[in-house]
Amino acid sequence: MHVIERLCNMKKHFKEIKNLILKYKHGAILSYFFVYMIWFTYLEKTVTTKFTPVYSKLDDLIPFNELFIIPYLLWFIYIFVTVAYFFLTSKTDFYRCCAYLFIGMTICLIIYTIWPNGHYLRVDLSSLGRNNMFIDMLSYIYHMDTSTNVFPSIHVFNSIGAFVAIHKSERLKNIKWLQWSTFILTVLICMSTVFLKQHSILDVFGGLALGLIMYVVVYIPAWGREAKNVEQGLSNT
Repeated sequence: MHVIERLCNMKKHFKEIKNLILKYKHGAILSYFFVYMIWFTYLEKTVTTKFTPVYSKLDDLIPFNELFIIPYLLWFIYIFVTVAYFFLTSKTDFYRCCAYLFIGMTICLIIYTIWPNGHYLRVDLSSLGRNNMFIDMLSYIYHMDTSTNVFPSIHVFNSIGAFVAIHKSERLKNIKWLQWSTFILTVLICMSTVFLKQHSILDVFGGLALGLIMYVVVYIPAWGREAKNVEQGLSNT
């Protein structure tokens, strides 16, 4: 009798696991992240000295400020929470968000591969004459992340992608405080890339341009389908 009960319980658990896998099978698309990391890591290790410098005179007008390390690091949480939210709540928004981010990130990697680029804008942190926790955090970033593979800025592009996904979501678009908060965070993250001397202003412009292109590619067709559905609905009434 105990054996039969155990078998029934096991069968029940297997069924629950199966249903859970089927419910979240759309998460398989996240495996792209491993492809991205392998590709990006390879570029980080190979593109070190021979690259085209990215520079604008505007870069000289932007002061260094280590406080921008806060929004710069918030980027990691911002992107993770956005993708995770749509993964759990809306397959449509999840697929659109991932299409926007993953296609754009792939384009960035292709550009880095074909046209190795970088910059010489980083400041000598030891010569600033001050030391604090923000400089310590930035020193770690400087050590871990090279100043190559910068145009277009993935930091900028992904921030725009997260904001667009939130802005276009049926569930979230009417939550004013969230829309404004994510907009401000997106702007601060874009600013952080140049105030920390992690990127040239040209990298930011490149990220903005790519973000606009991906918006048209991913979200404009959706507008067309929605408009068509509305028209069909009106004609049938």
